[in-house]
Amino acid sequence: MGNIINVKELAAKYKEEIKAFALQREKEGKSVPTLATVLVGDDEGSKYYLQSQTKVAQSLNLGKVNLQLPAETTEEELLATIHDLNSDRNVHGIMVLFPLPKHIDGKKISAAIAREKDIDGVNPVNAGLLFMGDRAFVPCTAKSAHTIIKETLGDITGKNVVIVGRSNIVGKPLAMLLLADNATVTMAHSRTKNLAAITRAADIVVAAVGRPNMFTSEYFSPGQTVIDVGTSELDGKITGDVKTDEAVEVAEYVTSVPGGVGAITTTILMKNVCEASELEQ
Repeated sequence: MGNIINVKELAAKYKEEIKAFALQREKEGKSVPTLATVLVGDDEGSKYYLQSQTKVAQSLNLGKVNLQLPAETTEEELLATIHDLNSDRNVHGIMVLFPLPKHIDGKKISAAIAREKDIDGVNPVNAGLLFMGDRAFVPCTAKSAHTIIKETLGDITGKNVVIVGRSNIVGKPLAMLLLADNATVTMAHSRTKNLAAITRAADIVVAAVGRPNMFTSEYFSPGQTVIDVGTSELDGKITGDVKTDEAVEVAEYVTSVPGGVGAITTTILMKNVCEASELEQ
């Protein structure tokens, strides 16, 4: 029988560090680390996430600016809003919530966010810096998975990692982070042949496909660490890619859904805001 990783406890540790950082800046007479989040339209998932962000930011004594724009906002108007936030010295991090209305080019919007304020790593410049091994902001979900792995296992030099999922917000950036740690990384996906045999041979398995309960016990072997990044709705409940009760019977460490990667993602976002505040001129 394996162990469910206590991600909430890990998040609590980082929250205390963030609070201490914000207090120290206040003592030094510096500005409060502040996140500006832009929501265009009325997507319910985005509205819920915005509320969650605001609650976490306030609990950590960080600044929070919420800009809620109507669905008919033009691309030019949204770009102008981002330009204003880029120029605002009191704003250290900028996040535009997706999905955007269909008439707005998401790639153009992501590229418009100033690199030093792009705390969710969506600007292609940050993606390129990550690829080159330079300092960059990384998508928070990928950074969260990476943080859990490092906090649980420590040095992962030479470990074999299989990431199932090749998205720009999880699979690809996480692979770059793990390669920088000298892990050996295999990128797989839902169409990979003999997937179960490949995952069983790994030391660490990251499931990021978005198919509920896809990964049953046959995908795992003793001693593994299993990180479940997938979130889907099944029978009215949030469900991960991994069938947790089966995985924990085989693997040594497993994250659950809910209570796993998602339990620390917003905290990591706020940590990025703090890091961005140190870049202000």
